[in-house]
Amino acid sequence: MPDTIRIEVEDGVRSIILCRPREYNNITPLLRDELGAALDEAEEAKDTKVVLLRAEGSAFCAGYGLDWSTRAQADQSGRTRVWDSAADYQAMSGFVRVYQKLWYSSKPSVAAVQGWCICGGTDLVLWSDVIIAAENAVFGYPTSRLWGVPTTAMWVYRIGFEKAKRYLLTGDEIPAAEAARIGLILETVPEERLQEHAMALAKRMAMLPLNQLQMIKLYVNQVAENMGIASLRTLGILFDGVARHTQEGLDFVKLSNDIGFREAVRRRDDPFGDYGSGSRSRRRKKD
Repeated sequence: MPDTIRIEVEDGVRSIILCRPREYNNITPLLRDELGAALDEAEEAKDTKVVLLRAEGSAFCAGYGLDWSTRAQADQSGRTRVWDSAADYQAMSGFVRVYQKLWYSSKPSVAAVQGWCICGGTDLVLWSDVIIAAENAVFGYPTSRLWGVPTTAMWVYRIGFEKAKRYLLTGDEIPAAEAARIGLILETVPEERLQEHAMALAKRMAMLPLNQLQMIKLYVNQVAENMGIASLRTLGILFDGVARHTQEGLDFVKLSNDIGFREAVRRRDDPFGDYGSGSRSRRRKKD
């Protein structure tokens, strides 16, 4: 049985549930592998027309478990070989290939998001066909400030050039209502209704014949394919590796190992006052 996810099937809807709530469902190599296997199984399953991706706990996904990632990068610093960009690309591609299974699966996917969905969490969820969020959800890519570049170009396809630049060039957090307004997600609902509402939509889709779902999804997705989504994916993965190995990126790794990853992140985000830091975050919690 998987350690990081669990599966439920009901009326043609297969729920794949991230179940590491104490770790805010952050992404690890094990979660990557188990999620990939679950998505492959969903694609082949005769009892499944629609995939519903959801998560236990207060957060959908707070990104990569970067405490292990920064430690791994720090361990490489003592080696005689310089950074191997091709090896880095292959390693990160292994994660992205799993996320893209949501896109390239012939079956539609619905994601139900609560709480934090940031950094690697957006790399994952933005490949879903439809995203519904609880009113308390927060999206964003704060590592665009330092030590990262999105590995998915779905930011641009969903919200356009200027809005993608506005949020990625600042790393600012995006509350759920704003995410719905700009088209990053479909809609928001009260937190207590999220799972029920997302399941109802998934079941409504599952009322269609599977072949209709498959044809319509392929038809719509082909627009993005014709606009070069594959080449943008390659560039995003490469630039993400570069960002982690600039001088600023290496300094961030050293700081993370000296004072702890959480404290390093706090120092990065404090000047912006979001993602748990400063007045902007306190104001959102009060509202």
